Amino acid sequence: MYKFLEQTVDRYMTRNVKTVQRGLDMLVLSEMFEQDDFNSYPVEDDGQVVGIVTKFDILKCFAFTPSQMLPRYHDLMSRKVGDVMTPEFIYVSPDTRLTRVLQIMVEHRIRSIIVLDRTQKLVGIVAREDVITALKATASG
Repeated sequence: MYKFLEQTVDRYMTRNVKTVQRGLDMLVLSEMFEQDDFNSYPVEDDGQVVGIVTKFDILKCFAFTPSQMLPRYHDLMSRKVGDVMTPEFIYVSPDTRLTRVLQIMVEHRIRSIIVLDRTQKLVGIVAREDVITALKATASG
């Protein structure tokens, strides 16, 4: 367990991150989620990360409201990523300790966290599975 305490994001993050643009249709996004089996995508605009969009964001579109009892699937799926993404996102740096990542994931109930370098450029993403892999790899036994 002690080995895990020393581990940083850099060693376990996914480096080749697939991103989406604000103008992408929700229908295309939902197909990407299905095809890639990801839980979230960073949203980029002109090389800068401007938000994150998750499977949960798609589900939120279908939540019943007094004004919209039965949302129409095709109407909602023609909306854009920019309409549903979360612009306030949590991020870490490559040298953030995995213990901190684990704490953030548990506290905020999130599945993956964007990794930005010192210049705020996207360099990776770290997911629950990555933390589990690190725990397993560093378990002494």
